Formats: sequence, C-alpha cells, structure tokens
Amino acid sequence: MVTTRIWKKVARIPVIGLLAGILTVLPAQAGNAPATDDAVLATAVRAEIQKMLANGELDPALQKAIADYVTKQRAAAVARRRDSQGSKVKNVRPVDPKVDHLLGNKDAVISVVEYSDFECPFCKRFHPTMKQLIANNKGKVNWVYRNFPLSFHNPGAKTEAEAAECVALVAGNDTYWKFNNAIFDRTTSNGTGFPVENLLPLAKEVGVDEKAYQACIDGGKTKQRVLDDLNNGIAAGVNGTPGSILINHATGKMRIAAGALPLQNMQALVDQLLSTK
Repeated sequence: MVTTRIWKKVARIPVIGLLAGILTVLPAQAGNAPATDDAVLATAVRAEIQKMLANGELDPALQKAIADYVTKQRAAAVARRRDSQGSKVKNVRPVDPKVDHLLGNKDAVISVVEYSDFECPFCKRFHPTMKQLIANNKGKVNWVYRNFPLSFHNPGAKTEAEAAECVALVAGNDTYWKFNNAIFDRTTSNGTGFPVENLLPLAKEVGVDEKAYQACIDGGKTKQRVLDDLNNGIAAGVNGTPGSILINHATGKMRIAAGALPLQNMQALVDQLLSTK
C-alpha cells in the first residue's frame, strides 16, 4: 500500500516527466535493506501504468507524447556522445612518419590512424580492409597503426604490442609491418590467440637480430610507447577497437570510424574528406 505522503510527491511531478521516469525505474532494493520512498513510488507507479496500458486506459495522445519524449531523449543522448567524440578527436597525436608506423605514401593527403589490439577479433577482420583501402587509393591514403591493447586481452595483447615496438626499434618500419601482418594472420584472437612464446621466433623469422630484440624486451624499452599510444587513443575519444580517425592533412578535417567497418564505408569516409574544402 502506498502512503499518502508518497502520493503527494507524485502530484508535484509533471505528467510527462513522471511517465518518462517510469521508463528508467529505480532498481529494486538490495538484500533486506528497507525500501525507500522513491523505490516504493517507482514500483507503485510502474504497476499503475502497466495496468492502464493493459486496460487501454491511457489516452492515445498521451501515449504518443510519451513515445515522442523518449525518442527525443534518445536522440539527445546520441548527439551528446557524438559531440563528445567530436570535441575529443582533436587530441589525436599528429602523424609523424619518423615516429609512427606508417604504411603507404608518407605524404598522402589522408591518414587513417587506427588504434588497434593484436588480439581483437574485429581488428583481425579489419586488417585486410585497411590493406585494400590503401591499395585502392594509391598515393592518397596512408595507414598509421597505433597500439590500443584492451585490458581483457592482456597480457597477450600488451605483450604483442611491446614486442612489435621492439621489432620497429631494432629493425625499422618495413620489418615492423611484416611482424604486424604475421601476428594478425596467425592469431585466433581473444587474448591467447598468438602464444607469446612464439614472438621471438616470429621476430627472427622476419629478419630481426635475436640479441638486439631480446635486449629490448628485457629492458622494457617499449612499454612506455605502448602506454602512450593507449592514453592518446583514450584522449582522442577511442573507446574500443578498432578505433580509427581519418585526417585530411590539407584541410585539417577529421572523421571518426568506430569498429570494423566494411571497405565501402571506409571508402565513403575517405571520399567525403577528399571532397571537403
């Protein structure tokens, strides 16, 4: 039974606000904790609304008003997320061919900066898409790979990223990309898809000096580089992998590509940036 005191609170709430609030009703009380007025109110009002809906007692105009309200709230939430990403994307670290792992024409007008995880199955799926995108836009687009090892794929993803950075440090960009491609070709993903004990043999396979590589690993020389990539991705609004930021270096315009988008979608983003003045 709902107390008079609680129903007096109901009377002070605008109708639409009340009904919209029901859509996000408070969670039930945990354990044996005493129910609060708000929890009792939420349960009671929800029951009344459900009964009215079942009996067809809600005015159709009111039902439409509620639906419109919810639609607007959802659209506003999407807009807020988009605006938040848009404001953060400017934090992406500028592309530097002397520092970044870059594939394609270093002077290309468009860079696709991918924040990626060697153990992410969606990154594995996206890898050939990026290769094809570079091939289809010769000279116009380059690919910058940055590390974004997800915590639930560690220690595998983080270890692989540090190993790849050691390959780059010891043997250069071309060898780095051989190592990078080989991991994505061979991993079955999800954290343990590429045995970490195979990293040294793979480094030797692509032509890296074993002693120099091992010294880099033992000295932890690339741990900070991986962390810096991860932190920059977060600052730029990346919250999952693959998370890509397309940059037009001539205009400064940027586009965000979240997830393993198909080739046609990536091409459409490139075309938009190329046509934007």
